[in-house]
Amino acid sequence: MLGLFFFILFTPGVSEFICTSSDLEMSYTFCDSTAHAFMFNLTPCSTMNKSVWKAALTWIPRSDIHFLKIVFDVRYDGAKALLWKELLCSGADDEYSVCGTLKGETLVSEFDIKGSRINFPKGNYSIVLQGFSDDSENNVLICLNFTMIVKRDVF
Repeated sequence: MLGLFFFILFTPGVSEFICTSSDLEMSYTFCDSTAHAFMFNLTPCSTMNKSVWKAALTWIPRSDIHFLKIVFDVRYDGAKALLWKELLCSGADDEYSVCGTLKGETLVSEFDIKGSRINFPKGNYSIVLQGFSDDSENNVLICLNFTMIVKRDVF
C-alpha cells in the first residue's frame, strides 16, 4: 500500500474538505485561531457503502498526551442528536496509539470508524470534536468542527 502523508498548516477559519461524493460531503475547521499541523482522511466517501470507514490521522500535538478525553457533540439539522464522551488515555495501561505522544512528535494513526453502518438521514450534521487533557474538560488539546452533508436518503 502506497501512502502519502504530508503536513498542512491550516489557516484558521478556513474549511478543509475531507471528501465529497454524490451522496456525502465532509469538511472541518478548527475551533481556535491557531494554525495546526494536521491531516485527516476518510474512505470511502459514501453513506451508501455498508463497510467500515477507514480513517487516517497525522497530527503534531502542541502538548504531551498522557490523558485524553474525547467529546463528540453531534447536531442534525440544528437539533442536538448525540453527546458522547470517551476516555482514551488515562496514563496507565492505555491501548490507543495516541496515548503517550509527546509535544512536537508526529502522530500517524489509521483506525476504523464503525458509524458508517448507520443509515444517516438526508440533512446537515454539525459535529464538534474536542480533546481534553483533563477530566474537568478545561484544558483543550484539540477542537474540530466537522460538517457532514448527507445528500440523499438511504432506502
